[in-house]
Formats: sequence, C-alpha cells, structure tokens
Amino acid sequence: MAINVSWRQLTYFVATAEAGSTLRAAEALHVSQPAISVAIGQLEQSFGQKLFVRRHAQGVDLTPFGRSKLAEVRHLLAHAHAVMDSTKDGRLTGELEIGVFSTLAPAYAPGLLRAFSAAHPDVRVRLREEPLDQLHRDLADGVVELALLYDLDTIGEMARTPLGALTPYALLAKDHPLADAAQVSLRDLALEPFVLIDLPHSRDYFLSLFRMTGAMPEQLLRCTSLETVRGMVAHGLGNSVLVTRPFGDHSHDGLPLVCRPLVESVPPQRVIIGSSAYAPMTRAAEAFVTVAKDYFRGRGAT
Repeated sequence: MAINVSWRQLTYFVATAEAGSTLRAAEALHVSQPAISVAIGQLEQSFGQKLFVRRHAQGVDLTPFGRSKLAEVRHLLAHAHAVMDSTKDGRLTGELEIGVFSTLAPAYAPGLLRAFSAAHPDVRVRLREEPLDQLHRDLADGVVELALLYDLDTIGEMARTPLGALTPYALLAKDHPLADAAQVSLRDLALEPFVLIDLPHSRDYFLSLFRMTGAMPEQLLRCTSLETVRGMVAHGLGNSVLVTRPFGDHSHDGLPLVCRPLVESVPPQRVIIGSSAYAPMTRAAEAFVTVAKDYFRGRGAT
C-alpha cells in the first residue's frame, strides 16, 4: 500500500500543534502560511479525519484524533532524525528533548547534563523543568522523549528505568529541641507545625508517611518550592520531611539547617527515567539513560 504522507507534512503538523496557529508555525519554519495550511489539509485527507479545529482569528486546537496522532508523529520524527543523523566519525549525533521534575532539577540536572555532554558532545539536549503532571502529559504527547522524576504509581503509564532511591529525612532548624537527636520520629514531628511541599503527588507521598505512623500534623504550612520549605524551617516556622538534599545545609538566606534520619522505617522515594510505553527509545535516549545510571551510581544512590 502506498504511503501518501511526507516528512514535510508531518513536520508542519507538529509545528502547528506546538505554535497553536498556522501563522506562527509558518514564521517558526520560515515558510509561507498557505504552505502550512495546504500540507495539513493533505495530511487530514490522508488520515481521513480532522487534526485541528479552526477558530477564526484565534488559531487552531487539536481534535481528539489530532492529539492522539501528535505523540505518534513526534516519536516517528525523532526516530527519523536519529536515523538520518546516525553517527559522525563514530560519535553519536542528533537531538534529545528531556523533562526533569522541578524539585529534582537543581540537584541533578546540571551535573547529569554535563556528564552526558562530555560523553556525547554532538548530541543537542533541550531541557524542560516541569511539575509531575506536566511531565506526564509531555511524555504521553511526545513533547519529551525522557523524563527524570520520582516513581509514583499515580503518574500514569510509562516505561520506567530505575536510577536510585532517596531516603526521607527530617529537616529542622539548628536550634530545634530535636536537632541534637540521632534520629527523629514522625510522631514527634506531627506535634508541631509541618512545612509541606505542596506539589501534586509529592504532598501525597509525604503525608502518607505520617499516615503509616497513625499521627498526622494538625497544622500544615504549604509551599510549592523546595527552597521556600527550607527557608520556613530555618526560620523556626515549622519542621519538614524531604528526600532531595541540596549541597550545604543552609537556607537560601544563609540560616543553618539540620538533617536527621527518621526513626520509622518508611519507603524511599525512587528516582527513575520515564519513557514512552509504546515507542522504542532513539539511540540518543538510550545513551542518556546509560549516562544517568552511571551518574546516580557515582553519587551513591541505591
């Protein structure tokens, strides 16, 4: 059966979906707007279904069919580019789009990208720092090929490559009465105001640790930034439990912090690389996963 679809049509389709209009897609690709419109019309004719809903003077929106095809086309184009780029003098080349969960990014993304760049300098990596829900959507839609995140059952279907596990710890102000204890119990932490990192899925994980002990903090101070949580604790406004531990136990404004192991045996927060459950990885993505495993192993993640 003849294939009546061209790479140009698929590229124009993805560009229009990302730009939200044929005009902005044309400007991004340096082609005429009619060329974009004609290519999309031809693609819709080949599929036998509409990819976009046209909104007068407001651009275009993907139809349900268009959204389902967008992820497939992105994966197809990624593999096509990988095949065309192949290798250069025995070195891996190409492009790779990755997403990183926002609380993991400061601690791990810079070093990981540097390690990958040293191993594969001819691969161009683009990074998106996002919350978990957005990471899952971008992975499902093919916006990113890989996602560095925590392994949570609630984040949907994906292929998971384990990198390591981070153990929860108590975070206290330096002058806190429990700061000199060898270990700290969640039951004791629940008696005081608790500074919760209030991000989807993350908050559920940390509150679940208290549920396991049967003691829930009565007063919650909610923050959406890791550094804000650390600052609130350093200023004595409450205690907290975290898994990511930035280098240097000080708040953003320089106040000292104390980190202590928990008395209770609680499940660790596992760090993974997520990828599509339906499309194979490109060679660049496979190489990134290999570097990530070595990088986390070198940092003592188990």
